[in-house]
Amino acid sequence: MRIVFMGTPNFAVPCLQRLLDDGHDVVGVFSQPDKPQGRKMVLTAPPVKQVALQEKLPVYQPETFKNGAVLPLLQELAPEIIVVVAYGKILPQYVLDLPRYGCVNVHGSLLPRWRGAAPIQWSVIAGDRTAGVTTMQMDAGLDTGDMLLRYETEIGARETAGELYERLATAGAELLSETLRRLEKGDIVPERQDDAASCYASMLDKKLAQVDWRRTAREIDCLVRGLNPWPVALTTLHGERMKLYAAEPVQGSGAPGTVLVSDPKSGLVVACGDGALRLTEIQVVGGKRMQAGDYLRGHAVPAGTVLGEA
Repeated sequence: MRIVFMGTPNFAVPCLQRLLDDGHDVVGVFSQPDKPQGRKMVLTAPPVKQVALQEKLPVYQPETFKNGAVLPLLQELAPEIIVVVAYGKILPQYVLDLPRYGCVNVHGSLLPRWRGAAPIQWSVIAGDRTAGVTTMQMDAGLDTGDMLLRYETEIGARETAGELYERLATAGAELLSETLRRLEKGDIVPERQDDAASCYASMLDKKLAQVDWRRTAREIDCLVRGLNPWPVALTTLHGERMKLYAAEPVQGSGAPGTVLVSDPKSGLVVACGDGALRLTEIQVVGGKRMQAGDYLRGHAVPAGTVLGEA
């Protein structure tokens, strides 16, 4: 098929690569503009653009679609279908209507469960048992289009959002490949979404990261895994910020935030609103990411210490 691809982050890269591997004619790649990154704020191309340039594909990075300036370019590219994967821009109706097969989106959720910018992370934060990928025919709403195909998988008991992200990126590429094959054959029956079953997966920000030790151990565990690798769950130790990269629920009780066990072999066990949480991988201000046991070999954190206090 003659395809225009629209995507930006790493999640979209396997889909672009699969289109090329399947022999499709990718006539143009649209990606978000380059952005400053890192401490030195170096202007950096998004992952999809980097791969597209390596494959010698034409790349376009419009700031907006609202003024209609992109329409002549799309008409010239004349795609049969536009494939959209985590592009990060709302497409106006003139784009949706242009290709013969419309615009197909690969979305990292078992729609209609999570609509929005961070469905994979929120599926972990919310404690969902399963996650997945859905291909859908895009409409003017936010992830509200008719569903085409779905892939479902269990979320591992200790799986982080980053690990699930990688798995679903690969699964999404396979699902996209099957979707395009079946669209050409005409044997997919689109399925309407149940709006009442949807939740909004808002963009992640650092305000979400602060741990409230009054919540249950399971809820905090899900938050820690859902915010790994970014923005990473936070608490304080002796008034200084401490990042929580990994933890696990264990037996224990006490005032929320209180250290119940502090031992290099056992790590830090902290009381929650219900149950307790063993902190296994942490990072304190000015230090490096490490196992909690290794940290305790060089730093005293007596039982009774309260985390989360200023």
